[in-house]
Amino acid sequence: MKLKEILSGLEGLKVRGNLDVDIKNLDKDSRNIKEGGLFFAIKGFESDGHEYVDAAIKNGAVAVVLQEAKKSIISKIPEDVTIVVAEDTRYALAICSCNFYGNPSRKFKLIGITGTKGKTTTSFMIKKILEKTGKKVGLIGTIASYIGDKKLEDSDRTTPESNKLQEMFAKMADAGCEAVVMEVSSQSLKLNRVAGSDFDIGVFTNFSQDHISEKEHPDMQDYFNSKLKLFNMCKVAFTNADDYNTAKLPKLAPDTCEVTTYGIDNFCNVLAKDITITNSYVDFKVKLGMKNERVKTCIPGRFSVYNSLAAICVCQKLGATPEQIKEALEEVRVPGRSELVNNKRDLTIMIDYAHSPESLENILSAVKSYTRGKVISLFGCGGDRDTSKRPLMGEISGRIADFTIITSDNPRTEDPEKITAQIEEGIKKTKGKYIVIVDRVEAIKYAIKMAEKNDIIVLAGKGHEPYQEINGVKYPFDERIIVNSIINTK
Repeated sequence: MKLKEILSGLEGLKVRGNLDVDIKNLDKDSRNIKEGGLFFAIKGFESDGHEYVDAAIKNGAVAVVLQEAKKSIISKIPEDVTIVVAEDTRYALAICSCNFYGNPSRKFKLIGITGTKGKTTTSFMIKKILEKTGKKVGLIGTIASYIGDKKLEDSDRTTPESNKLQEMFAKMADAGCEAVVMEVSSQSLKLNRVAGSDFDIGVFTNFSQDHISEKEHPDMQDYFNSKLKLFNMCKVAFTNADDYNTAKLPKLAPDTCEVTTYGIDNFCNVLAKDITITNSYVDFKVKLGMKNERVKTCIPGRFSVYNSLAAICVCQKLGATPEQIKEALEEVRVPGRSELVNNKRDLTIMIDYAHSPESLENILSAVKSYTRGKVISLFGCGGDRDTSKRPLMGEISGRIADFTIITSDNPRTEDPEKITAQIEEGIKKTKGKYIVIVDRVEAIKYAIKMAEKNDIIVLAGKGHEPYQEINGVKYPFDERIIVNSIINTK
């Protein structure tokens, strides 16, 4: 594709060189550039892409997009390499990626889900229902990317970089996907990873404290405003009327976006009532089509009602029948979300991705409501992320659980003992019983040893993740395997 075609839609560009040059690949990582490549120099949190222009050219870049037109950079670029200067190279990468891959998101119904929690479960529910209608569905999210039942790859972030995202969209369009459902993180919206994508439907599940750090959002307002960007890109939106912040969406969304609300407690368009919650499922009544129907999903907890309502709203809009909705919701399973681990001791051990104060409170409150024995909570907090939530999560677990084991999560580049000490500050404010065991395997062993028949162990924080990240290295760490290994060696 010609460079001038790839740059279509970008304004205020400054150019030196040939715009008719053929581009065969594009990337912001100089190591991924090949012959005929277009390199985007992006100033990141840890490195500046302008320092890798030479490396990109050596790898085959025939054109570069810069954000800084410094003489020290431009003077080193050969005359036969086209230079484009853009105001925002992240945004430029997104728009150019859309053009390069033929704007694939226009070829199917694109559903974007944002919110602090519930994105993954809601996306799996929507995918399952739409597949019941006979549609081929793609999914992009925290766990992995799929075309139908085929997994494309595991995910290392909720929403891929823009060029990777458009490449995935192109594969999904080529495979005949009629709909694609994706999790849209606040960071991806803030950093323009989804810019240029043609969203048909948006969902805002809920909003609570998370992702506040130097590398993410400076404060809650920035976090919220980043999520709101999705609804400037949607024609239709659905939001939770019971969440104080998401309930504001009808007034904040542009006139071009039609907003429908769902909920349990407050006035809304789609209301769930007569709710039953057990340790293995939740069911409720909701209007499907022209009459009230009883809906069941085998993911226990009140939050599952909200996720189901969001999925129902989206799929009814796309033509799903009441029977298709009911069948799909009863069958859907989501890795690492209220996932029960089968084991030969028949202990109730649940793996859940809860890694924020509100999500931990939700899962512990949910299991507390139906567990006859003790609730044993085991969790840590990720390093290089929001530090303010650590004591909050300690306080929540101390208040709700019968016993808490504070341990390590993904410490990344931080000292895990420092992280556990910050969690401990919060739990000390409660009367909750607890122990600190930094080694997560040893912590799980301790939980299994103390658990009795009617107890439940909640392994919170890692969910679907099959690794533990320490100092930039991801070590194998699948809690399903670890649990059974511990139990089977006894």
